[in-house]
This record gives sequence, structure tokens and C-alpha cells, in this order.
Amino acid sequence: MPASRAPAEPTVREFEATVESVDGPEVVLDETYFYPASGGQPADRGAIDDRRLADVVERDGTVVHVLAPDADADLAPGDAVSAAVDDAFRTYCTRAHTASHVLYGAARRIADDLGYAGFDISETKVRVDLTTAEPLDDGDLIELERLANGAVWDSLPVSWTTHSPSEARAIDGIAFNTKTEEGAMSGGRAVRVVTVGGASDAVDGTTGGDGPWDVAACGGTHVANTAEIGPITVLDRSNPGEGVTRVEFAVGPTAIAEFGAVHAAALDAATALDARVADLPDAAARLREEADRLEADLRDAREELLCVRLREFDTVAVDGTRWAVGTVADADPNELREPATAVVGGGSGGERPDALAAVGTGGAPFVVVAAAPDADVDAGDAVAAVTDEFGGGGGGGPTFAQGGGLAAEPAAVVEWFSER
Repeated sequence: MPASRAPAEPTVREFEATVESVDGPEVVLDETYFYPASGGQPADRGAIDDRRLADVVERDGTVVHVLAPDADADLAPGDAVSAAVDDAFRTYCTRAHTASHVLYGAARRIADDLGYAGFDISETKVRVDLTTAEPLDDGDLIELERLANGAVWDSLPVSWTTHSPSEARAIDGIAFNTKTEEGAMSGGRAVRVVTVGGASDAVDGTTGGDGPWDVAACGGTHVANTAEIGPITVLDRSNPGEGVTRVEFAVGPTAIAEFGAVHAAALDAATALDARVADLPDAAARLREEADRLEADLRDAREELLCVRLREFDTVAVDGTRWAVGTVADADPNELREPATAVVGGGSGGERPDALAAVGTGGAPFVVVAAAPDADVDAGDAVAAVTDEFGGGGGGGPTFAQGGGLAAEPAAVVEWFSER
């Protein structure tokens, strides 16, 4: 049987056909307008004589219609049947697929050494994988969206022709590689080439009228004019592999919902910041500066509070060294580094201890040791002694060290320090 006629006649939704063969739930027709999954575009949905399809696949050039498990498989070769392609899903896939070409055309205008690395349509979004000389940033995403919607607004014609492989590869600027060849070649004898825009189309001042918006080898279904696509909204970007940028976008209801959600979020933010939407970047920057200042003030105040708490530790003499030892709550080892270092040594008349041991009282007991530079004690050795006694691990240098994972109550560690 011939290959699917869907790419050549994408507007056909109902057709008559004759059953050519039946193998369990798998039905082959003498001709079909169902699109089999290929090249990133999912298989059509629909029914044959009201028998719902579970899948449409192509095997060795033959389109196989797989009936759903709950469908009666009482068809026989020679039966005349009526088939219907799910209009809503085909329309969505057709618009989404053409939108991917429009987006790639936009990428041609902002990225150097552009390449194509994959494509996929899901029910809510579309992804296009691009290879570029430099990774795309947020500004690039905004420009991609702007250019793509400009191409939609300009109502560019979309056409498809077939060529020999050598002729197709010779077309200037064609996207043609192992990823795009799937579905574009018919038995190796011809290549289907999809062109967005005409040879003299100037789109948003970006083409200069010197060529189409995009041209690519492709076997998918497409709209006849970019205006049929509707709004395109870029959702996100990621980097699935070295040199690859994955751009995710939406068309149709998902795109409209995304536009609405972003607009609503912008209005809510503007209300909260008492600013216009256009002024949100400046308002957010001022808020960030204020938050940074307050965070620094809070950090300084917390550090001073920890210093006060550490200065209140009891002191003990151990081998001629004056130690401050105690417990501290609601702090982590890193927070204690500066306060502990500030408390030890440097005082006149022995006002400050030579060393300090702070034991954390949280769910995971830890110990922090600080020693004055001229003290006859090594903080790292002290922590090693603690972990030898109570388990866990840690390390550090002569003036500061920390250990965690202690298998003991904090009070027991403090007592151990005091009785050495």
C-alpha cells in the first residue's frame, strides 16, 4: 500500500478505504490519511468504522492501524470502511509541527552555527533541540518568541515539494540531517521539503527579502499558512547535552493559558510592589538591594548574638590552657566560625579563653573548636580527640576545626571536655 497521505493532504479528516489485511488488532488499509508516529510528531487518533485506534505505526513502508483493546476486531480483507481522524488532535499537531519550523527559522536569525538535534510534540508543549555556538540565554528566548510570533502575524505561506536526495541537500540553508531525514524520505527515492515563507518574504525586517523564513526536510503535517498556528509562547530552556539547548514552547490553549498566567503574575507583582508592570525590573532590583542590606544586617546581628552566647560559656583549665566550653542551640558549625574565632585569645590579663569548644544541641550533635594563634592547643587535634571518643568525623586546622555525627548527648561531650 502507499505511505500515509496525511503529509500531502493534511486537511483530510474523513475518508473511505478498503481493508487490505488484518492481523489481530492490526489493520492495514489500501490507502490512509492517518499519520503514523514519526520524526517527533505523534500518531493520529481516530477510528475505523467507529472502532477506536490505539496507535498508528509505520513498518517497512506500510501504515498499520492498531485497534484499541476494547474495539471489535471483526474486520476482514476486502471490507469497505469509513475512517475518521480526530480533528482536534491532528489540528494541534499540525500547528505545533509548523510552529517548530517557525521557531527554528527564528533561531537562524539569532544564533551562530545553528544545528538541529531533535524535536517532539506532547499534548501540552513542544520541544526543539538546537545546537549553537553559544548557549541561548533568557534574552534569546524572548527574541525567539518575538520573532516567531512576528512570522505568524505576517501570514507566511507554507508549502511542500519533493526532490531527489541530492537536489534536497543542495537547497541553500536546508535543515537536513539524520534527525530530520526520518519521515522525509520515501524509500530513499525522494525527499519531502517544507518551506515556510516565499523567496522574497521580508519578515519583521529580519530576512531582508532574500529568502524564505525556514526550509527543512520533513515528513510531518503542516498548515498552509503560519497565521493558522496562533500564538506561540516559549516556556523554558535547558541543556540536555553538551552544545545543545532545548527550547520548550506551547501553541494553542496551553500558550493562551501561559500568556494569561504570566500577565496575571505580572499584575499581582506590580500591585504588591506599587509599581507599573513596565517598571517591575527596577522595582525588583530595588527590593533585591534592600533584601541584601537587611540580610547583611541580620547576619551581623546574629554573629554578635552568638558572640555574646559564647562569651557566657563556663571556663575550665586543661593542661594549662584556659578553655570556654558549652552548648549552643539554633546554629550550625559554619555560623560559629567567626564568633568562636573572635571570642578566643587577644584579651589583656587573660580576659579571653585560649580555646573554645561549642557543642551543638540540635538533632545532629556537632562540635566546633577555636584556638588562639598563640595558644598551646591545636583545634584540629582537639576535634580528632572528640571524634575518637564519641564517633563521627571532622577536621580542620590549628585555629579552627569542626566535627559532626557524634554518638553522644551534647552534655556528655561538654563534661568530657571539662574533665580531661
